[in-house]
Amino acid sequence: MNKMTVRDISLTGQRVLVRVDFNVPLDGKTVSDDTRVRAAVPTLRYILDQQPKYVMLMSHLGRPKGGPDPKYSLAPVAPVLAALLGKDVAFASDTVGAPVDEALAKLPHGGVLLVENTRFYPLEEKNDLELAKKMAAYGDIFVNDAFGSAHRAHSSTEGVARFLPSVSGLLMEKELDYLATALENPKRPFVAILGGAKVSDKIAVIEALLSKCDMLLIGGGMANTFFAAQGYNLGKSLVEKDALETAKTLLAKSGGKLVLPVDAVIGDNHENNSTQQTIDVQAGVPADMGIYDIGPKTVAAFKNAILSAKTVVWNGPMGVFENPTFAVGTNEVAKLLAEATRHGAVTIIGGGDSAAAIEGAGLASQVTHVSTGGGASLEMLEGKALPGVVALKDK
Repeated sequence: MNKMTVRDISLTGQRVLVRVDFNVPLDGKTVSDDTRVRAAVPTLRYILDQQPKYVMLMSHLGRPKGGPDPKYSLAPVAPVLAALLGKDVAFASDTVGAPVDEALAKLPHGGVLLVENTRFYPLEEKNDLELAKKMAAYGDIFVNDAFGSAHRAHSSTEGVARFLPSVSGLLMEKELDYLATALENPKRPFVAILGGAKVSDKIAVIEALLSKCDMLLIGGGMANTFFAAQGYNLGKSLVEKDALETAKTLLAKSGGKLVLPVDAVIGDNHENNSTQQTIDVQAGVPADMGIYDIGPKTVAAFKNAILSAKTVVWNGPMGVFENPTFAVGTNEVAKLLAEATRHGAVTIIGGGDSAAAIEGAGLASQVTHVSTGGGASLEMLEGKALPGVVALKDK
C-alpha cells in the first residue's frame, strides 16, 4: 500500500478527525454485533497513545431516507466503544454544528467524541463539499479507517480528504495489504470462491479473477444461471435469464478454471418448512422445486481445490445460508478455509454474507483475514480504485 498511515504523521496535540465504519446491526437500541467497532480499536488506541488534543469519530449507519431517523442513531455505539477502549466516549446529537461544538468544549484533553450518523445529511452521499468543509473544520488531520465505505465518494470519506492532510488507519492498511497482495502477488495455487444470488452483480469480479486465479469455484444462486446456460432443467430455481449469454461467454473463455457444483440440495421452497433432497445437477430439478445449496459431492470437489491452495479468497455464500436447512454447504466451505489456514494457506473472507457465515460458524479467528467491507472488497477484486483510498496522501 503506497498510502501514508497514522504511523507516518505526528498526531501529538492535533485535533484528529477519524472516519470509522460503525455501520453495525442494532436490536432496538442495542448493538447486536460489535465486530466493526472492535475492528477500529487498534487504530483508535494508536492515535490516543500519541496524545492528540482530541479524537472525533464520524460514521454512517444504515440507509436513513431523506434526513434524521432515530432508529439509525449512532448513540448506542458510544457505550460499546467506551467499554472496548476503557475510556469515556462522548456523543453529539448532530454531525456538525452547535451540538458538536458544545460536546467538544466539554471534552477533556485527549478525549473521544462520536458524532451522529453522517447520512442524516442527504448531501453526505452526494459528496457535497460544503458539508465536507464543515466536517473538516473539526480536525487538523483526517484518518480514514472505514474500509467498508472506501468505495463510496461521500463527504465524510473522499470530500473531507480534500481539506485536510489525510492518512489511512491501521484497519484500512490491513485490508488493503491483504487484498492487494492476494490479487497482485498471491502464493499459488490461488483459488477464488464466489457465491451469492446473481451473476450480473459479479460479472466484472469473475472476469478479473479468471485472469488472476488458478481456479474459480462457483456456488450459490449464481451457479444456476451457468447451469441454465448449459441447458439443464432447473425447476423454480433462481435464474437470471438476462445473463444467460454472459454466462455462456464466461464459461467459454474460462479455460477450464471455472468450476461449478456437480450436485445440489433442492427443496420446494427456501424456508425452514421445506422438503429437501440431494440431486445430481445434470439430472435436472423437478418443476416444483429449486436449488438452495451445494451438495456433498460438490463439497468434496471444493475440498480438494481449497486444501491444495496457498491463497484462497471467498466472497458470497453457497446457498440460502440464513436457513439452517440450506446452510450446510456454506458452513462446510467455512470449515475448509479454517483447515487450509492451519495448513499454511493465506485465507481471506471478502466481507458481507461470507463474513457473517464464518462468524456464525465460530471460525473467524481461524482464517487469515475477515474483511469488514463487502462492497469495497468486491470492487477491489474487480480491480477498481476506491475513492476513499485514492484521496489519501501518497507515501
